[in-house]
Amino acid sequence: MNLVILGGGESGVGAAILGKDKGYNVFLSDSGTIPERYRLQLEAEGIEWEQGGHSLDRILAADEVVKSPGIPPTAPVVKALVEKGIPVISEIELAGRFTDARMVCITGSNGKTTTTLLTYHILKDAGVNVGLAGNVGRSLALQVAREHHDVYVIELSSFQLENMYRFHANIAVILNITPDHLDRYDYEMQNYVNAKFRILQNLTPRDAFIYWQDDPVIRRQLEQLTTEASRYPFAEHRHVDEGAESCAWVDEEDQLHADTPNQKLRMPRAELSLNGLHNLYNSMAAALSAGILDIAKEDIRKALSNFEGVEHRLEPAGTVNGVRYINDSKATNVNSTWYALESMPTDTVLILGGKDKGNDYSEILPLVKQKVKAIICMGKDNAKLLDFFTDEVAAIYDTHSMAEAIGTAAAITVSGDTVLLSPCCASFDLFKSYEDRGEQFKAAVKALKEGAE
Repeated sequence: MNLVILGGGESGVGAAILGKDKGYNVFLSDSGTIPERYRLQLEAEGIEWEQGGHSLDRILAADEVVKSPGIPPTAPVVKALVEKGIPVISEIELAGRFTDARMVCITGSNGKTTTTLLTYHILKDAGVNVGLAGNVGRSLALQVAREHHDVYVIELSSFQLENMYRFHANIAVILNITPDHLDRYDYEMQNYVNAKFRILQNLTPRDAFIYWQDDPVIRRQLEQLTTEASRYPFAEHRHVDEGAESCAWVDEEDQLHADTPNQKLRMPRAELSLNGLHNLYNSMAAALSAGILDIAKEDIRKALSNFEGVEHRLEPAGTVNGVRYINDSKATNVNSTWYALESMPTDTVLILGGKDKGNDYSEILPLVKQKVKAIICMGKDNAKLLDFFTDEVAAIYDTHSMAEAIGTAAAITVSGDTVLLSPCCASFDLFKSYEDRGEQFKAAVKALKEGAE
């Protein structure tokens, strides 16, 4: 069987190695430059590869193609494959064929990484032989090829779900759905929703579906489809969901409840290591997942209270002259910034900007008016932000680099203020990635602190 891999990153190289181990004739092609560590890995495995372009005749001779989630379906090479009827799948789909491990699969517009890492933390601390994969951790395909885990916790983006067909999640989690990546989905929200809900395909009565009960998009979608899986909703306050097996909520005494068929978890909300309403939901989803897997409630409670947060997600970056700096570079959509602002005090200076993905900033406007004293726009082109927020805040600034943004923040803040980098946008106009943006923010704050000492 001829297996072609498009994309030479973590998922692509993992898929190539798994394909090789299963006896396929593997060829990997990347239109860009493959990072050196992956090139060396391919060479060591004896896998044929190319970079800087696609050999279309070779690719179109494939029996099946594994596509990197970053390659859009509109790419010419993908269109050519579809026209010829060659199956195009994801790395996760390929890996799922060769393991009988239980799969905890987590998606949503916001909170995926935190919930995935928190769930993994609970299981690992409880002694489960667990792997971490998807958008975080190492390639699922590589782990399936070279290791053995009883359970995998997998963060799934809508891009990965697009090319998953027969893959079977044992526990499927949808945290929330808000507008994101609409440029990938013809600016049609329903197309994005449909991609997210692919996580439910192939669920059986033995499986579980965990979801935020108060999400209006999820509620509407559930009115139009059915799932055989047991349903486990979570919400800030308890209310009946017909057909739900169990649920998670907070009672009048601020006690977190997470009920699953075999146990009932109770713990004070104040003991959760992660603060904010969004992290309450993340903790509920993780607790329900662990409970369904029969992790002892004492282990769940302990792990929920000692988990350390995710880098670039509401990460404290330091205090300079009494001003707190918070790195929320991972907030690449409007709803994620809403959750960040919800947990902020008044007198916040908000740094916004980057590659706009069709954002509607009206969602955060009430919180901006309530909590934000100034907005610093940081991007190549800030016209949309300036047009929307001018006259909505006391002050707004137009900057085009991290150094300029941090310099402006230092000049306009006083002791007691908070500077929040929560950009609402993708990073690719000025930075390599949201991680690069966050690292530059932390480095700028560190330099500012050193200069003040």
